[in-house]
Amino acid sequence: MPELPEVEVTRLSFADRITGATVQSVRLGKPLRWPVGCLPDTLVGQKISGVRRRGKYLMVDLQLGLLLMHLGMSGSLTFGEQTRAMGKHDHFDLETTQGVLRLNDPRRFGAVVFAPNEQSPQAQKLLGKLGVEPLGEEFFLADFQRALKQRKAPIKQVLLAGEVVVGVGNIYASEALFLAGIRPTTRALRLSRQRVERLREAICTVLARAVEKGGSTLKDFSNAHGESGYFQLEAAVYARQGENCRVCGTAIRMIRQGQRATFYCPTCQKP
Repeated sequence: MPELPEVEVTRLSFADRITGATVQSVRLGKPLRWPVGCLPDTLVGQKISGVRRRGKYLMVDLQLGLLLMHLGMSGSLTFGEQTRAMGKHDHFDLETTQGVLRLNDPRRFGAVVFAPNEQSPQAQKLLGKLGVEPLGEEFFLADFQRALKQRKAPIKQVLLAGEVVVGVGNIYASEALFLAGIRPTTRALRLSRQRVERLREAICTVLARAVEKGGSTLKDFSNAHGESGYFQLEAAVYARQGENCRVCGTAIRMIRQGQRATFYCPTCQKP
């Protein structure tokens, strides 16, 4: 599933090229998770002023609103000259004066939703409960610690929930907890200020590095240029169960938390 770094890498791969373009037509394939919420012709003639990201949502800013786009479990976006007709896994084409933005999603868990503005009910339904942006300027230590002190759940589960800090998905939660030296099963409210500070720094470091490496391609992720990511090649614990820890040599373990695989080093990561 594309996580925050993959969504940010996707945004960076086409945002500059589509900004300033005018929508010429919209083509829809099979329905996705939610309806678009407007007639396709509503978007024709609107100018695109930019592309932002909030958590795992891309926000294409238009003159009369915005398009919220989610890649779901297996979705990807391409942008450029489109010579191929829409296939069975292509669900949304935004044809512009500067190229076609196409959403391909074999499992159809992705979404494209129109909202009049960011505060509208349509947008707030998707964005309203998202936590702070970990790569933004408002990821403050004091707020992070205060929020964790109110949660009894294991810290890995709290990170995945996205209500305290957004976008730290399964891969990067495991990696950040390793870098911070924190066992994934440790209850969030038990973390000291020092450990919370290490975790905050680790989250920022891991996510920034993942963006730099183009994200992680475990199955089929690629950016809007069709390029794969390479962060998974340097993962410290993720998907390395049974292999030796790169720091201490102890075998990496895997457990299940909330039906998700969690990877950790029992020596480097303390309860």
